[in-house]
Amino acid sequence: MRNVLYIHTHDSGRILSPYGYKVPTPNLEAFAKEAAVFRNAYCAGPTCSPSRAAMLTGTYPHQTGMLGLAQRGFSMDCRRHLVQHLNRNGYDTALCGIQHEVGWYLDRVQGAKQIGYGEELTRDNSGYRQEELVKWDQENAGEVCTWLRDRKKMGNEKKRPFFLSYGMYATHRRFPDEIDPEICPEFAVPPYPIPDSKETRRDFAGFLTSVKSADGCFGQVIRCLKEEGLWENTIVLFTTDHGIANPFSKCTLFDSGIGVALMMHVPGAKGNGRVMDQLVSHVDVFPTLCELLNLEKPDYLEGVSLVPLLEGGEEPVRSDIFAEINFHTSYEPARCVRTERYKYICYYDTSYLQTNLSNIDESQTKDYFMERGLKGREKYEEALYDLVYDPGERRNLAKEPEYKAVLEKMRDRLKEYEERTEDPIRSGPVAVRSGWKVNRRECQTASSKNPEDYI
Repeated sequence: MRNVLYIHTHDSGRILSPYGYKVPTPNLEAFAKEAAVFRNAYCAGPTCSPSRAAMLTGTYPHQTGMLGLAQRGFSMDCRRHLVQHLNRNGYDTALCGIQHEVGWYLDRVQGAKQIGYGEELTRDNSGYRQEELVKWDQENAGEVCTWLRDRKKMGNEKKRPFFLSYGMYATHRRFPDEIDPEICPEFAVPPYPIPDSKETRRDFAGFLTSVKSADGCFGQVIRCLKEEGLWENTIVLFTTDHGIANPFSKCTLFDSGIGVALMMHVPGAKGNGRVMDQLVSHVDVFPTLCELLNLEKPDYLEGVSLVPLLEGGEEPVRSDIFAEINFHTSYEPARCVRTERYKYICYYDTSYLQTNLSNIDESQTKDYFMERGLKGREKYEEALYDLVYDPGERRNLAKEPEYKAVLEKMRDRLKEYEERTEDPIRSGPVAVRSGWKVNRRECQTASSKNPEDYI
């Protein structure tokens, strides 16, 4: 039976060198040459907890209950978590570092226990400020390697296959205080759709410093896996939760928000070292692992197996993907469906078709936009984009007569998802429950100390 090593970062999108960006991730790039690289992978919800809950249950956020952030009182049905499924099927399960499906993601113990991990390996982080947490990632990489070495020493009679989750704080904000000396801010051009300015370059240099640290941790763990003779019997999955924490990226349904890096090394697979252009979703990971591990698939899974692609196939495994937003810090209900050619986005809070400022992380880049009129920027009630001619999703075609037939088909696709998955959005706005911490949609910052900024 094969092991599974799941390595994940925070808020990285596809801003990594295997996806064509000039960023300092040589270890991830080397891994990409030995793995299947999915170039068109998408999360099911472009905020931290909903995205992770969706991938690790194989269901959409509204189905598993994770409508917002775990540390803000939202919760999921952990009985559907991949870890519990593996526990029932004879796997040793261990967590080191971040999880974001239960409670506060920097809590070392409680989340692992509630999810059902058999072991918790995470180092204490209480002495760190958020700007220093990449150092905590580095300590946790060491703990992962120690655990792998100890497994190698175990007698065969005690060995069971393992699922090990190594989660990093990087590349979450806040970024390290000091820019890495090898990174020049003036050459750090931020990715689309962020304009190139002194402020945004400096901000992006912080991301580069953080991602360089994450890449070093990744490389350390992969080297250890190989040195301990586990590489040929371990499926390695690398991904992130959603797009980077910039305006018009994280917590949006643009590709810059839902597009994610997804790479898998499966021992002996024909897909290793290949780039896959087919559409795939995070919800496809659970059924894929079940098939690779010869485990029965739970009947609640929404995804499809990617094994045909991993075995070298070239036919699409799905015709579209679905993603949703409910709550991040404020309520911003939206849904999208994306095909290879088109994207359709629908915003359901029609009484407030403006940018929800608290749903944008604080940063120099946000400040740059705020100084140039971000407050009051309007959103479309519905939007249709032709991704061949408009990959940046800036020309809304929903009211263009020549796209009427396309619009109707995309509306129907979205309606089918909502009906089949019993999406509560069909019944109207989601009422805020006791215990949920929710900013008012007019609030400008998630960390406001004003009680009037919360529902």
